[in-house]
Amino acid sequence: MSEFNPDKLSKKYLPPANMFGPLEKRRYTLTHSDYSAELFLTIGTRYDLEAVNEKLRDEVLAEWKTRDGEYILLGKVHVSNGDYDKNFSRIRYLIFKKELPLALTGIIYGDKDFFIHYPWLLDSPIIIHFESVYPEYNDVLYYGTPRQYLSDAAIKKLTKTQA
Repeated sequence: MSEFNPDKLSKKYLPPANMFGPLEKRRYTLTHSDYSAELFLTIGTRYDLEAVNEKLRDEVLAEWKTRDGEYILLGKVHVSNGDYDKNFSRIRYLIFKKELPLALTGIIYGDKDFFIHYPWLLDSPIIIHFESVYPEYNDVLYYGTPRQYLSDAAIKKLTKTQA
């Protein structure tokens, strides 16, 4: 599932969110189907908890926050809160690390029209918190900027149309 395909991305807005805003409290819920490789993105001022599979907990949640006067896209993934043993938590952690670029591409590409209205956010840092009760999997990692994900998606889309 590591290759982004814009045709496999479904997007919906939870009002009052739309392509123009708001920036404050803008939140993303990204889920997926293991069977169809589809990505499902919800953009709102709250997370779409109805879309979250409580058994799998393999969603990516993210929101725009300010830190030290700068906007960041702060995301989180659920590795384990004690619901998984250490070995399975390690597997979840490694899968999330491998698949996060795809998930972030889905989020950023899915909200690409928003960046037309907020272009300064294109160079904002993306920080992801891997939430786990196990210290070695409770991690905070830098994942680049929205500009990188939009550029990668545009290159892949261009390459696909030229093939």
